[in-house]
Amino acid sequence: MLVQHHPHPASAPPASDAPGRARDWAEIQERMLVPLYEAVYEHLEVGTGTRLLGLGCGSGLALLMAAARGAQVTGVDTDHARVDLARKRLLPESGGQDRPRCGETKLLYGGPAEAADPTRPAYNLITAFQPIGCTEGDSDGLAPALAAAVRLAERGSAVVLAGWGPPERCATSAVLRVAGRLTERLRTGATWRPALRDDLEEVAARAGLRPDGSGRVACPFGYADMDSAVRGLFSTGLFDPAVAASDQATVEKEVAEALHPHVRHDGTVWMPNVFRYLVARTP
Repeated sequence: MLVQHHPHPASAPPASDAPGRARDWAEIQERMLVPLYEAVYEHLEVGTGTRLLGLGCGSGLALLMAAARGAQVTGVDTDHARVDLARKRLLPESGGQDRPRCGETKLLYGGPAEAADPTRPAYNLITAFQPIGCTEGDSDGLAPALAAAVRLAERGSAVVLAGWGPPERCATSAVLRVAGRLTERLRTGATWRPALRDDLEEVAARAGLRPDGSGRVACPFGYADMDSAVRGLFSTGLFDPAVAASDQATVEKEVAEALHPHVRHDGTVWMPNVFRYLVARTP
C-alpha cells in the first residue's frame, strides 16, 4: 500500500527535531508494518480478553489496531514526541465507538516499569514490534526490557518479537547499507549487518522466554515519491549514526541514490521486504 503524499521540504527533519521526526514516522513510515501487526494479532486471536503491553509503542498504530479488536492496551516508549502523537491518536477528546475508551488505554513515557499498575489485571500479551537485526547491537536493550515486562504478565503469556528477514528478501537492506558504509568509513557508530536466522531466539533466551512459534510476513515499503521515502526512512533513526559520522545532506544524497533502482515509472518508490516474528512464552 502506498502512503498518502504530503508536501514536505526537500530535507528530512534532523534528529534534534523530535516532533518533526515523530510526525514523519506516524504519517509515512509506521504503517509499513501493518501486515506484521495484522498477522500477529490474527495468529494470537487478539480480542476482548487481551491485555496488551506494547514496548516501544511509537505513535500507537499497532495499539490502535489491537484496541479495534477489543483489546485493553498499554503502551510505553522513550520517545516523548511519538507518545504525544499516540495519545492524540488513541485518547482523543471525543471519539466514536471505534475508538478505545480512555479508561482502557494507557500511553506512558519510559520503559516497562512505568506500566506497572496493581489496580489492573496482569498483562497476557507483550509486543516488541520494533524490528531488530539490521544494525550491530540493536537488540542490546531489548532483553532487559523484556525481562522487566515479564514480571507484569501472567504465567504463560505470549511475548512477540519482530526482526528483519534475510537480506536477499528485503530490498531495503541495500538502502540501509548506506548507513553502514558511512559509519564504517570513520569507524564510529552502529554499523549495518545482515539479519541472522536466530536473532529473535537469542533475545528470547536472554530474557528467559520459551519460543512457541514464528512466522514471516511480507511488508513492502511503498512511498508516494522520493521525498516521502527519504523522510520516512530517516524517521526510523537508523541513519542517525551515519549523519553523525558525516552530515545529513551527504547521507540524504546517498540514500536517494540507493533508492533510485526502486523508483517506478510513476515516481513512486516500492521496496519488497519480509519481516519475521517470534512468539515466546513467559515462564
